[in-house]
Amino acid sequence: MKLATTAPFAKPISAMVINMLTLDKVNAGYGAAQVLFDLSLHINAGECVSLMGRNGMGKTTTVRAIMGELPLQSGQIKRFGITNADMESFEVARQGIGLVPEGRQIFPNLSVSENLLTFYRPAQTDTQDEWSFDSVIELFPQLKERLDHAGDRLSGGEQQMLAIGRALITNPKLIILDEATEGLAPLIRRQIWACLNKLKQKGQSILIIDKDISAITKLADRHYILDKGRVSWQGTSTALLAEPETIDRYLGI
Repeated sequence: MKLATTAPFAKPISAMVINMLTLDKVNAGYGAAQVLFDLSLHINAGECVSLMGRNGMGKTTTVRAIMGELPLQSGQIKRFGITNADMESFEVARQGIGLVPEGRQIFPNLSVSENLLTFYRPAQTDTQDEWSFDSVIELFPQLKERLDHAGDRLSGGEQQMLAIGRALITNPKLIILDEATEGLAPLIRRQIWACLNKLKQKGQSILIIDKDISAITKLADRHYILDKGRVSWQGTSTALLAEPETIDRYLGI
């Protein structure tokens, strides 16, 4: 079974909604343990924005809050110009946010084809190029030889490609990648970064978390660095690379 093929890189996504995502003074955590403190950030249409910081600084908690998996203590999240504090995670996904979660979380007992076709959702606007089964496989040709393989039969790199493809086939207006290349072999990491660059050229709005400073500063337009649940620094790649002391202080091991 195949869905209609469309060219994956024909034209940029419409920027009818200028602002894809805004977090305004968000406070959130787990029970009595507060993790995020007055966290504010925004992503405009067509932007690639990174969220960086050492482990435990609140990056994944931020993603969980965005996806409606974690209730806010205060502050607000505006997705595509709409503020709704009570949205469930499936409603956030339907609204147009595709998530590539940390750890990939593909269905191990479903084949590659089933993992993709199960998540297919038509594009929400006439001006948005529709991702289909065929266009995802065109982006990740390595998966073509694995279509009948169960998810747990894939390598880590193939699983990450499948996780990205699964998010894209929902035809999101914004895609979020949590630890985009963590634990992957150097060759696979380069392939993933090349694919993400193609998405950026297409005009896809992206929020990305990763530790590869060299690669992420080439890809992303702007960066937010978290330190203990707060935005400690924000700016462009040029500004960040001009401040090695900031990199050492907040991102060094």
